[in-house]
Amino acid sequence: MCGRTSCHLPLEVLTRACAYRDRQGRRRLPEWRDPERYCPSYNKSPQSCSPVLLSRLHVEQGADSSERVIAPMRWGLVPYWFRESDPSKLQFNTSNCRSDTIMEKRSFKVPLGKGRRCVVLADGFYEWQRFPGVSETQPYFIYFPQVKTEKSDNAGAADSPEDWEKVWDNWRLLTMAGVFDCWKPPDGGDSLYSYTIITVDACTGLKNIHQRMPAILDGEEAVSKWLDFGEVSTQEALKLIHPTENITFHPVSSMVNNSRNDALECLVPVNLLVRKELKSSSSSQKMLQWLATKSPKKEDPKTPQKAESDVPQWSSQFLQKSPVSPKRSSAGLLERWLKREREEEPEAKRPRTE
Repeated sequence: MCGRTSCHLPLEVLTRACAYRDRQGRRRLPEWRDPERYCPSYNKSPQSCSPVLLSRLHVEQGADSSERVIAPMRWGLVPYWFRESDPSKLQFNTSNCRSDTIMEKRSFKVPLGKGRRCVVLADGFYEWQRFPGVSETQPYFIYFPQVKTEKSDNAGAADSPEDWEKVWDNWRLLTMAGVFDCWKPPDGGDSLYSYTIITVDACTGLKNIHQRMPAILDGEEAVSKWLDFGEVSTQEALKLIHPTENITFHPVSSMVNNSRNDALECLVPVNLLVRKELKSSSSSQKMLQWLATKSPKKEDPKTPQKAESDVPQWSSQFLQKSPVSPKRSSAGLLERWLKREREEEPEAKRPRTE
């Protein structure tokens, strides 16, 4: 399943991270619908509003179905046939839908048949590992492996407006397959757009955390086919729905357990061996380079670098009987990103320390 995500990029940065090529091969940025409804958050839960990608043809008659828009939608699909005036009174959970029963349930089958496919955007998602006979659970943050390149060191490449449509070589967003619907209140009022995240059996690397995972669309081709309902049939699109092993993760604090906690600390890697949050080292200063709207500060050349052995190795060593280890470099990059965010956070917003 998928019951909590993070998506805290500023609106303009999120837009650049979603650059794509249309059917003519032109580099494009998706347009926004109702951008004022987008609320960045480190800890998004069902019934909150999250950004999704969808084909422009859904919102503009006669548009090219390969073109994209971003729209904030409610997480938890409210089917078009629901007759109550309050969507929160829906008696069943629609935040996720299983891939193996999606064509059996009216709530999902009908919008899917209408081509209402979307891509849910996130930095990553959270999942909780349970242990037999123990009530305590361990949360993990799960995301795409990140690759550091020479381009990603050049923050100006992403911040210069003239380059927005040429390159995005920064933090890679997690792209999850979803289905959306449009509900109209029976007593009148504004239509409500809402979505569900499709889930599949967990990949080998995640099975020790949870038995289900989101259907992740890995790569631009998969995202394009899922969105382009004008050219790609439902039957063909459903072939894209399967587990992927191209995923990595690290343990995080139980702070994320409460959905009201919306802070940077939700993403900070923790060391399960000592059960405390790690202090970011000088060798880990990358993460916010992929989120901040301004260029990162240069490191002080006088700052001593920690030895490689001091850098925490985020891997399945923290899982019981986990056969696959995610790439350590991804968590290292994420930790760098987090430290940059701390450095640039306004003084008034920083948590006090005793």
